[in-house]
Amino acid sequence: MSAESTPDPAIPGPGQSRTTRPGRRGKGRRRKPPGRRRKALLIAAWSAAGIVVLGGTGAGVVLFKLNGNLQSVDIDQVLGTDRPQKADDGSQNILVLGSDTRAGGNEKLGGGADDGTARSDTAMIVHVHKGHEKASVVSIPRDTLIDRPECTDTDGDEHPAANAVMFNSAYSTGGAACAVKTVESVSGLRMDHYLEVDFKGFQQLIDDLGGVDVTTTEAIKDPDSHLDLPAGTHTLDGEQALGLVRTRHGVGDGSDLGRIQLQQAFVKALVDQVKDVGLLGNPKKLYDIADTATKTVTTDSDLGSVNSLMSFATGLKGITPDSMHMVTMPVVYDPADPNRVLLEKAKADQVWTALKNDKPIPKSATEGTATGEAKGVVNAAE
Repeated sequence: MSAESTPDPAIPGPGQSRTTRPGRRGKGRRRKPPGRRRKALLIAAWSAAGIVVLGGTGAGVVLFKLNGNLQSVDIDQVLGTDRPQKADDGSQNILVLGSDTRAGGNEKLGGGADDGTARSDTAMIVHVHKGHEKASVVSIPRDTLIDRPECTDTDGDEHPAANAVMFNSAYSTGGAACAVKTVESVSGLRMDHYLEVDFKGFQQLIDDLGGVDVTTTEAIKDPDSHLDLPAGTHTLDGEQALGLVRTRHGVGDGSDLGRIQLQQAFVKALVDQVKDVGLLGNPKKLYDIADTATKTVTTDSDLGSVNSLMSFATGLKGITPDSMHMVTMPVVYDPADPNRVLLEKAKADQVWTALKNDKPIPKSATEGTATGEAKGVVNAAE
């Protein structure tokens, strides 16, 4: 959802939309961690997104079924060679998008167009540092006014450049390929991988996991996102979790920036808790989660198989919530329109330079920028 009351319509890129299949509030209780770890399958969840580690299975028929669930797009072929160079230091950049297609049952989840079209509701650049034991995550406000480069979608259709348009127009104009090209144009960073999750799959995935424990420091009530949480500790089911990562009117200054702060807090809570979900002795739950996750995610072609995702995840299992540094791309409110934000270029350049050199993002890069005033409203349950 954008910061304006009526979001712009969207046209999904070819191969981007999908039909997904068809979510308790109460006091949370920490689960005891399992005694052993199994192989991991990395899934993008967020707010949009985040990282969910799932136990792997070895049965060939299961892998065949799960491979059939996955959808992928060949970003490299579409974008060609006119792109930033790949890093040669072992670090990686992953663009994680949360899309809100109204197709496949998503129309009941609130917000967005009801004609089956899709928009990028959440965007995060996940920079995995050399050694793969820490990550820097940069959320890109969807309402940022940017200059969108010309791009070609996965069907070969060309889309002209546009000036001073909302960031999320890149996805609605040319799908995944245009979104990646726009992020690379804004940041100067090469996106090594692309992961996309839709709302309905996110909701079902949280339900399959048994909910996520969070503590709210103040009441959150937003009829637009169907969320009504008193202050306290809760185990959020899928519908509530989706409402949380989509709400903006119920917290902070009511902007998309406040919603981003909730999304970042939820991602940390999700990553923290998923390590405690006991899947080793519950094959059915393990399969249900893997089945939902692989139906939910769209990847670049390099990650378009379960084996590739498992291999990718194995290299990231050392990353914990404490080793994730999450910021919002430096922006200021647009004085001409309070529902839009503008890139604060000098500070943003500090972010991109740090990631390009595989360094931590300096505090000076985000000091004095627009925040949304919702930090600390949601935390992982203790």
